[in-house]
Amino acid sequence: MSKNDYFCYNVLSFVMKLIKIVFIFLYQWLIFVPIFVILTILTALTVMIFAPVFGSRYWGYVPPRWWSRLTCWLALCRIKSSGHENLDPHQSYVFIANHQGAFDIFLIYGFLNQNIKWMQKASLRKIPLVGFASEMAGHVFVDNSSPVARVNTINEAKKKMEDGVSIMLFPEGARSRTGKMGRFKRGAYQIAYDLKLPVVPLTLNGPFDVMKRGSLCLRPDKLELIIHKPIPTENLNESDISALIDESREIIHSALWEKFKDES
Repeated sequence: MSKNDYFCYNVLSFVMKLIKIVFIFLYQWLIFVPIFVILTILTALTVMIFAPVFGSRYWGYVPPRWWSRLTCWLALCRIKSSGHENLDPHQSYVFIANHQGAFDIFLIYGFLNQNIKWMQKASLRKIPLVGFASEMAGHVFVDNSSPVARVNTINEAKKKMEDGVSIMLFPEGARSRTGKMGRFKRGAYQIAYDLKLPVVPLTLNGPFDVMKRGSLCLRPDKLELIIHKPIPTENLNESDISALIDESREIIHSALWEKFKDES
């Protein structure tokens, strides 16, 4: 390739990248955001109207599930999920996952295909429409203000988990700043131990690329959900929880894309 050809190639590549950036920017703010806002309002209103009357098992799960699916498709993301054969739809589980970005929720809610209730930060209750809709959908707001409040949270979660309804938590507590996993906290595992329910590790790949923490820029890309085999807890002692944390974290880590794995 001559110097002139090489220069032309670089210019063309730069122009194509610029066109892509401009297209995604315009698509995000002129198409994705308006439709997403409308979908969110309609979903929240549907849950708020029908869940109190007909129950949250269906109306607290199915509308948000389709809201999540449509959001992923609307964001032009390619979705891959695997491991569904590891789950029994009639069994309740405690699902745990790494926390890469904002699209973690849409990926899990939309494509796990398991009726779940989220363990959410109490501050989310204050979000207009969404907070009240989450409450009507039966999600559990975590109160860590005191030991008594934490016990009440666990008891509330226990009431929700019947007939195959499961609970979903992020043991890291907050989204990753690098895409790599942080330390797993004990709370999710204590709930699994107290309820004697299997822990199911989920590996999420891609949400960090689509919309990372602290960014409002959408970058359409591939999203992957990997469902690992359940880890039973009924025969564990409370002293075994630390080993359970390490085991589940290693399972999740093993299926991460290489760029999201720890350097060590």
